[in-house]
Amino acid sequence: METTFEKLRKLQEVLSKRIEVEKDIDDIPKALLIKEELLNRLQKSFIEKNDNKVSSEQELARLKRLMNDAERSREASEKRMDEISTQREYEALEREIKVSTEAEQEHRREIQKVEKTLEVLAEMLTSEEDLLNQQKQEIDEEKARIVAIINDKKESMGIIKNKSGLGIVPVLSGVCSGCHMTLPAQFANDVRRGDEILFCPYCSRILFHEDGNEDGYVTDDVSTSGSDGEASLSDLIDDDFLLD
Repeated sequence: METTFEKLRKLQEVLSKRIEVEKDIDDIPKALLIKEELLNRLQKSFIEKNDNKVSSEQELARLKRLMNDAERSREASEKRMDEISTQREYEALEREIKVSTEAEQEHRREIQKVEKTLEVLAEMLTSEEDLLNQQKQEIDEEKARIVAIINDKKESMGIIKNKSGLGIVPVLSGVCSGCHMTLPAQFANDVRRGDEILFCPYCSRILFHEDGNEDGYVTDDVSTSGSDGEASLSDLIDDDFLLD
């Protein structure tokens, strides 16, 4: 029995380590921060470029109006050429035509620049939108994976975690030191003898008698509450492990 209890104590150490692993798993969502930060930067960049696109479209519309105005002004001035009668009128009208033509050409050049900018922005927005969707999908998949891992670990570690990591506890004065419930006198005696592995009937922890501990027993009619509803620690112990 001494060898068996020693194995059980080692098992408890392993289970306690698993609790630490579970705590580490709680930190896994932090790994998402990097991807979420990247997603935020991509969204910010996308919004800025989209705003630039809207501004460029508004500027393009304004330049086209100005170019059309300059074009109409030039055409009107050219039509008036047949109506002039003096050199002075001719020179004044010629200046008007020149100014309108230069304005029209300048607006046309600006329009070409803005159209080129819009073309580049459209390509960048398409690329970034694809990247955004990909990043969102990766984050959703990562979150689902993490939730599955955490749920699996919490389920397998639930028993030990709910018992503060203590699956093997001593009996003190006829009381389980894990759940602090008074044990039946005969049961406490059986624990003292140590002939077999015994589990607390209330909290399912493994019980053992500790040398130097004088148990005070109580009668079997002491009122106690029921089990805590948790699965037994024995569910986590392989029979082959105890028989090694």
